[in-house]
This record gives sequence, C-alpha cells and structure tokens, in this order.
Amino acid sequence: MPNRLGTGDEVYLDITIGGLAAGRIVIELNTPVCPRTCENFRLLCTGIKGYGFKNSPIHRVLPNFCVHGGDFTHTDGTGGRSIHGLTFADESFEMKHSVPGVVSMANKGPNTNNSQFFITLAKTDWLDGLHVAFGLVVEGFDVVKRIESVGTFSGRPTAKVMIVDCGVYDPTPEPDLSATKEFAPAAAPAAAPAAAPAAAPAAAPERPGSKGSKGKAGAKAGAKKSGSAGKKK
Repeated sequence: MPNRLGTGDEVYLDITIGGLAAGRIVIELNTPVCPRTCENFRLLCTGIKGYGFKNSPIHRVLPNFCVHGGDFTHTDGTGGRSIHGLTFADESFEMKHSVPGVVSMANKGPNTNNSQFFITLAKTDWLDGLHVAFGLVVEGFDVVKRIESVGTFSGRPTAKVMIVDCGVYDPTPEPDLSATKEFAPAAAPAAAPAAAPAAAPAAAPERPGSKGSKGKAGAKAGAKKSGSAGKKK
C-alpha cells in the first residue's frame, strides 16, 4: 500500500460480510486539497448530523475495479445525501486515481456529489478529471480485498456487505487497566511491643490463625486454676 498522505485526518469503517466481522478500513483524508469533500465524508462517518454511513451497505462490488457504498437513504445506489445539501459541486481533481486504495466520490455527472463513494481496487486513471478523489486507504486494504472476493461482473455482491460502525480514527489505543491492581496506601509499620512489667513473665506472641485455640486453652487453664483454688478453701 502507498504511504500515508501526511494529513493525520483519518476515519474508519468497520465491515461485516455475510453477517461476520471482516475487519476495519482506515482512510486518510486529503483535507488540504479537498476540505469540503473531506468534511462531508468525516461527518457522515461520525453521524453527528443525525445521519451517515453507519449500518449502510456496500451495495456494488466490481472485482479489479472498485467497491461502492455510501447510499444510506435508498441502499441501492440511487440515493444519498451530503451534509452540504442534496448534492454539492466538484471541489478538486488534483488527487489522481493512480493506485489501488484511492477513495473517490461517486456521481451522476459533474457537480452531483452526495454521500456515495468508492474505493479503487486497481489503477483507474481514466476516472481522473471525472471523479473527485479525496482519500486513501492506509490500513485494512486486506479488508477491501475480502469485499472484492464477494464481487461479481454485475456488481451485485454474493454476500451482504455492511458498514456496521464508523467514525474518526484514533490510532492511540486506550491503556488496558484490567490487570492493574488498585492503588492502596502502604501499611503503617508495626509498633514495637510494650515491655512487660518486671514482676510478670512476658506472654508468648500468638501465631496468625491460632488466636481461637489459644483463647480456649487459656480459658481452660483459668478454669482449672480457679477450681483448685476453691477446693483448697
């Protein structure tokens, strides 16, 4: 796969194929070149407008050409909606369809962009100047290839391909604290035992767990002592 674009503006799509988890696709957006187009795609990933790509299909898969999705209104390639209105104008043709993994806007002619997009599976340079390329798959191209494996000549996939989750991608994993012990203050040092009075012998210290047996023994000894004292009287 090509190197990252260097923008650091990344989103993700989590994919299932036939109801089974297929993995995550990470897309870097070419925001400096296509800020308006990238904003549209990013906010449709987050769903912050109340609509977006989550739980929408990849409805068209053409092997060695592209995977096509983004129609969350009709789910068949006839619908779609942008954050800028029903459609918005072509922004820039600077980025080319020169490698596999380019993310580009699907359209019905000039200036008809909405939410539909496609990911190239090969170099498709005949699309330059016709479709606005605005991103690049930087992780998970193997997931794109899995989607390609259910493609057909007609474009209709042989298994249902869904975007089940999506959003802004944070490459920094959250720390796993499940095995971390809870913090507790250090125990205070044990106080030195007090000196016994000179007239009385010091008692032997009790062992951990033997307190109950010592108590019973002491009680019996006390009982015998008091009993014998009573008999002498």
